[in-house]
Amino acid sequence: MTYDTDVRVRLERDAKEIIGRYPKPRSALLPLLHLVQSVDGHVTQDGIEFCAEQLGITPAQVTGVATFYTQYKHAPVGEYHVGVCINTLCAVMGGDQIWDELSEHVGVGHDEATPDGKVSLERIECNAACDFAPVMMVNWEFFDNMTPAKAKELVDDLRSGKEVLPSRGPNKLCGWKDASRVLAGFPDGRAGEGVQAGPESLRGLELAKERGWAAPPADVDAPRPDEPVRPSEVSDPPPNEPGEPIGGDVKPGTQEGRNK
Repeated sequence: MTYDTDVRVRLERDAKEIIGRYPKPRSALLPLLHLVQSVDGHVTQDGIEFCAEQLGITPAQVTGVATFYTQYKHAPVGEYHVGVCINTLCAVMGGDQIWDELSEHVGVGHDEATPDGKVSLERIECNAACDFAPVMMVNWEFFDNMTPAKAKELVDDLRSGKEVLPSRGPNKLCGWKDASRVLAGFPDGRAGEGVQAGPESLRGLELAKERGWAAPPADVDAPRPDEPVRPSEVSDPPPNEPGEPIGGDVKPGTQEGRNK
C-alpha cells in the first residue's frame, strides 16, 4: 500500500518544512515519524519508507529509531490513547491499582485498543508530574490525582463521546492523530490555554518565599560547564622516579594499596 496522491503531496510539503529546520536532514527523523503517525495513526511500513526516502537513509535505520521510542506505535491505537503512570511515586500512590482495575474494566492490555477504536491503554513509566500523583494522560494531556473510579469514569466518557477536559493544558482534548501532528512541530495554537502550573507545582516556591529562603550565590570563580579548563588550572601529579611503582611507594596487597 502506498499513499494516495493528495496525501503524498501534503506529506512531502510538511516534510520539507520540517527538514528545513535542521542543519542536517537526518536530525529531522523524530518529527518526521510523528508526521507519518499523524496520517496513519501509527508508524507503518509506508511511513518508514517515506521517512527514509526524504532523509536519504535506509528503512532499517528509520526502523531502528522508530522501535526505540515508545511514543511511536506499531499497531493501531485508539482515538484516545490513555496512559497510566506506574512508576515509583504514582505506583505507591495507587497507580498499579488504577492500571489493574482500568485494564479489566476496558478489557484491553498494554498498547491494545478497544474494538470500537475509541480507546487504547498504555503502562507509562513516568509522566514527569510526580506532584500530582497518581497521574494519567490522554493523548499526552494530563489528568491529575486519579483514582480507579475516576479512571474508569474518564474512559467511559471518552468512549461515549462526552467532552472531557484535562486537568491542565488546552480547553479541548484533541484526537491521537492531531496530537501526533503537534509533536511533529505543527502547533495547534492551544498551548497557552487552561491551567499551566497547578498549586502543587508552585508550593515549593511559595514555601521558600514564606521562609525567606534564597539560592546560594554562584561561585563566580568556578569555570562554566562549557568553559574549557586552562592547563595552568590542572595540577599534575609528580612524575615517578625510575623504578618507583606507579602511584608512589605503596606495597601491593596492603590496606593502603587498596585505598589507593
